[in-house]
Amino acid sequence: MAYKIVFKKRFNSDLEAVLDYLEEEWGKSVADAFLLKLESTIDSLRQNAFIGAPTNKIKDTRGLSISSHNRLFYRVQGNSINILRLLDTRKKNYSK
Repeated sequence: MAYKIVFKKRFNSDLEAVLDYLEEEWGKSVADAFLLKLESTIDSLRQNAFIGAPTNKIKDTRGLSISSHNRLFYRVQGNSINILRLLDTRKKNYSK
């Protein structure tokens, strides 16, 4: 079963910030490579919604590493996966 992916506004803002940072600091090719990895991860998630680990701090939310510095947070609701956030794991405000 393939799940429907729903991108929340906060995720879109997070993604834009990450891509801007990567392009500014490391170049367009690094930002493009990150985006391809993210898209591949979301495609995998679409097929298996429970590959991410449950978080301890946010009820019914799962987390999945995209890179060594970025983690995707999402919630499964019925046949949909709500992509909630993309956070920098170097900051202290992310949920494990």
